[in-house]
Amino acid sequence: MKEKIILALDLSSPEEARKTIDTFRGEVGAFKIGLQLFTAAGASFVRELTGEGVKIFLDLKFHDIPNTVASAAVEAARMGVWMFNVHASGGSVMMRETVKRVSEACAGENLGRPKLIAVTVLTSSNAETLRETGVQTALAEQVLNLARLASECEMDGVVASPQEIAMIRKGAGREDFLIVTPGVRPAFATADDQKRVMTPAEAIAAGSDHLVIGRPILQAADPLGAVRKIVEEMENARAH
Repeated sequence: MKEKIILALDLSSPEEARKTIDTFRGEVGAFKIGLQLFTAAGASFVRELTGEGVKIFLDLKFHDIPNTVASAAVEAARMGVWMFNVHASGGSVMMRETVKRVSEACAGENLGRPKLIAVTVLTSSNAETLRETGVQTALAEQVLNLARLASECEMDGVVASPQEIAMIRKGAGREDFLIVTPGVRPAFATADDQKRVMTPAEAIAAGSDHLVIGRPILQAADPLGAVRKIVEEMENARAH
């Protein structure tokens, strides 16, 4: 079960990140590098980590014209990351071009192909957020529409909130479709700025493949104890 946990390195320096990786490397499956740490530490830090065999989920949520996103995606693959994401709302041409170009580059350069996943609707968003940006579709329906689009474009999976896992699992049309779930909060933690949350055990039971967890572990009084408690919770849920 610990392989399902992606620890979010939402930190401001490579030194902090390195220390955290050293502490948790045997406790979780992978580490997420998002906008904050990537901006602070850069691509060279990511290459350094992947060169040491650290599994990295590069969470930069690419969203731009198709050629720009596909070109950036190829560079992400060359960094050796295990997984990275784009915004599904960038559309089918953007996603298809990204899958095509990354697959070609990895085959041509003998690189391991990263998992390509698409962000549906951010877990900090709600119906009002969608309305503000001109989306009149109900939130759950919008998530499912984007998940189906990502699946049709041969993306490997999506990022979606825990509440949408079962719906995507049923409606995406592919058994091998990955669901990566942020907005997971164990019973002992608060929801912070996430709007659509669930416990790790509930998310796994609903069909999530990977859970992205940050603050509930890193800000706990006993971080190692917290991650072990989460794994135990998940294993107990599976046993039942």
